[in-house]
Amino acid sequence: MIKRIMLGAVLLTSAGVLFTANAQQPPPTPEEQAATATATRQGLFKILGYNMGAIGGMARGTVPFDAAIAERNANRIALLAPMIPELLFANDTRAFDVTTEALPIIWDNKAEFEEKAANLIAAAETFAAVARGGDQAAITAAIRPFGATCGNCHETFRVD
Repeated sequence: MIKRIMLGAVLLTSAGVLFTANAQQPPPTPEEQAATATATRQGLFKILGYNMGAIGGMARGTVPFDAAIAERNANRIALLAPMIPELLFANDTRAFDVTTEALPIIWDNKAEFEEKAANLIAAAETFAAVARGGDQAAITAAIRPFGATCGNCHETFRVD
């Protein structure tokens, strides 16, 4: 409870500082917005990859199994996954000079992208529920179907 209160206080303070700083700046240009959207996408995917890396290593046996880390990382992934369709791809950045692995088809075929994202979100939530159980065999077995939902999206919507 105290952690949540402290986190809330930090977030409110940070938001106040950012709002004050941004109030003194001119609004960002569309190019700046596209660059920020791209950087935000890439940052979130790095965080997701970091959290998946430890879990994947446990499944492959290259990292010692740790139920607490598996649960923590699975919960993080489940928390962050809904941001992919909701926030990260809300802004079409195709018209701007940004370096990205996102293929233009994301915005051309938004319905398929959102369907695959919904599958990822559901799989992340299922995986997190399994990880909360702490059973190594169950966690290892649940990694593959979850990872497949990541790969399904990458095959269609990401540069190889």
